Amino acid sequence: MFWAVVVLSVTTWQVLVHGPLARLDERLSRSLVDTVPRGLSEAASDLGNMTVALPVLAAAMAYAAWRGRRLAALYAALAMAAVPLLIVPLKEWTARPGPLEPWAHGYYPSGHTATAMVAYFGAAFLVSRRLVPVAAVLTAVTGTGLILRGFHWPLDVLASLCLGLLILRVSAGHQRSTGSTRRSCG
Repeated sequence: MFWAVVVLSVTTWQVLVHGPLARLDERLSRSLVDTVPRGLSEAASDLGNMTVALPVLAAAMAYAAWRGRRLAALYAALAMAAVPLLIVPLKEWTARPGPLEPWAHGYYPSGHTATAMVAYFGAAFLVSRRLVPVAAVLTAVTGTGLILRGFHWPLDVLASLCLGLLILRVSAGHQRSTGSTRRSCG
């Protein structure tokens, strides 16, 4: 996970100082926005909305609790609660304007991407590891939709993927340690 911390740190630094990576990011974004029909990119980006992603995670948590994995469900909930606790201060600190709204600030990192990643991977970890590829596709579609629609710069999405990975790593680590404890005691 060291590389995720490095990538998150470098992208944050570049956004803060409006460095060459951030300028390249902006040029790349301008070439990508609206290259697919807006309805398609909006539908893809909506996968990161709380109203879409949270019910998926809630259903997986209920399933896990029903299967006797209450602590794992709790860790998934805590991971999701960590998303706004980490994203919002970063958005305020960086105050990055949006691709289509240069007067608005708070686009870095992408909350929708982090929400999608933590919700869908969290659900996959709770229900079946076989669903991890589905979680990866849903997260990738969300981030791609956000970029193609112009809701976020590519670095916003990349930073959120790194942050989401770190959150999931901590959550999954706790789930594994409690799962192994439960198995050894039972």
